Amino acid sequence: MTPAITAAQLAVFVGTLAVAILSPGPAIIAASRSAASRGRNASMPYAMGLAFGASVWCAVALFGLTLVFGRLPGLFTILKVAGGAYLVWIAWKMVRHAADPLAMDGETVTGPGFLQGLALNLSNPKPALFYAGLIMSIFPTLHGSAAGMIYAVALSVEVTFYAVVTFLMATGPMRRGYAVARVWIDRVAGGLIGVLGLSLMIRH
Repeated sequence: MTPAITAAQLAVFVGTLAVAILSPGPAIIAASRSAASRGRNASMPYAMGLAFGASVWCAVALFGLTLVFGRLPGLFTILKVAGGAYLVWIAWKMVRHAADPLAMDGETVTGPGFLQGLALNLSNPKPALFYAGLIMSIFPTLHGSAAGMIYAVALSVEVTFYAVVTFLMATGPMRRGYAVARVWIDRVAGGLIGVLGLSLMIRH
């Protein structure tokens, strides 16, 4: 019988995902820009689109890969190594660029809403590999409702994070404070993700 998901596993998953999301990419920068320029209420639909778009890649990693793994066990090992390597690469980029200035003056999106946010995060498939690596490192065995629970948790984390970012980044003081703390946020995130990536690559 496949073991159930433990509270400790969920805590590690939520904590690692939350810390990883704190390292800003194009979606977070876009959400921050929208909140800063248009206010919380106008930007919240855009934030929810970004959150649901990110969660789609979690679903792809969970349901698509788990079905394939059942029929092609050898692919599991290949994707473990690929997923682990990708996690290590993300960690290296986080640490290397931790001290870089946060560029908030990139492409401007005029009046984005839910669909625009969804499209932005769906335009980048790399999170599917990130989620695959993260999930396989924390939950080496999955079945049935366990995958659905992990997706629900991931969606909750994504929705909560984008809502909080939109709420806080609409204020100038919080935006400046985040920019100051970014160096340490990226270093902590890089360390955690790097350890997970290495463990995924060497564990059999």
